Amino acid sequence: MGNDEVIRQDLGCLYDIPLYKCFVAGWPQVEAFQARPDDLLIATYPKSGTTWLSEILDAIYHDGDLEKCRRDAIYNRVPFLEMKAPGILSGVEQLEKIPSPRLVKTHLPVHLLPASFQEKDCKVIYMARNAKDVVISYYYFYQMAKIHPDPGTLSEFLQAFMDGKVAYGSWYKHVKGWWEKRHEKRLLYLFYEDMKKDPRREIQKILQFLGKEVAEETVARILHHTSFQEMKKNPATNYETMPTELMDHSLSPFMRKGISGDWANHFTVAQNERFDQHYQQQMAGSDLCFQMEA
Repeated sequence: MGNDEVIRQDLGCLYDIPLYKCFVAGWPQVEAFQARPDDLLIATYPKSGTTWLSEILDAIYHDGDLEKCRRDAIYNRVPFLEMKAPGILSGVEQLEKIPSPRLVKTHLPVHLLPASFQEKDCKVIYMARNAKDVVISYYYFYQMAKIHPDPGTLSEFLQAFMDGKVAYGSWYKHVKGWWEKRHEKRLLYLFYEDMKKDPRREIQKILQFLGKEVAEETVARILHHTSFQEMKKNPATNYETMPTELMDHSLSPFMRKGISGDWANHFTVAQNERFDQHYQQQMAGSDLCFQMEA
């Protein structure tokens, strides 16, 4: 199975969520994955700051030694649990080779998380981002990452997103499913918008959750290293080392803007009204609130 067989294919289905067919094929290994007690799971819906959070955590795990953070591309330093594509190691195979303590990335909804994470009492950090910025970022990602079907027009993609017909399914179910678990002591629930506004405070929250003490100058170094400007130009974080046939940066860079509120440059008034109405229906009865405006 070559790359041409994963490019622009329709999505398959994993239980109740749309997902890449090659990921679905690799599911038995993911479901049987053996977590270790000191694994840290980074969970997000796609386009919600996963790479940013991963880089912050890798820097924390290496006590701010930024040379160590440049040792490899982020997708090798923090393997993607359910990743499966022709000709490369799967996420599970990568993780089996990595010494503890491991950082593990997933986009799985909470109800599909392999059982061993709970059995081993692993810590999880979940980061959520507001739906409007996610859908715009996802639209550009669909264009440049060819594992996705063609996104069509923004209007068509917005509808697919609202209907939960994009890879990983409904954003609403994803963020709410993880939110319902937030009282568990092993789960830290963060917001992308808070991280943008006050990264120092959010990094302190992470350190407290991990039970780590880090010198103030180390925190300052991590903050600088994980700023959007630094990560966008860093080949170890910006995905430019991915083969062009899988990710075409000429269509859209992987790290595009990294801001809050960019949706306002894309939505028409009518699209925004329709989105808001649908959003209110989907989020009714939930106390989960997002900052939509920059």
